[in-house]
Amino acid sequence: MLGKNWTYQQDGATPHTHHLSQKLCVDHFPAFIPNPKTRWPSNSPDLCSFDYSLWNELGQAMDWNYVTAKATLIVEIKQSVKKLKKKNF
Repeated sequence: MLGKNWTYQQDGATPHTHHLSQKLCVDHFPAFIPNPKTRWPSNSPDLCSFDYSLWNELGQAMDWNYVTAKATLIVEIKQSVKKLKKKNF
């Protein structure tokens, strides 16, 4: 679908840097940047900017007292997304 003109890169999360994960990526992707922990400075932002914007806003909008199980967590996330200000994103 994407052809061979792209590069795959993961963040430095422990599951992504495990030697088996690294080998799978090297073996299956046309281009791969291995072991991001040696190439990225510590505490650098992830590839996903949501980690520093959307998830923070969403967490603040949620009523955590209502969350008692997976089902109520899902309901609260859906309701809280509607509360977020569109101009922030």
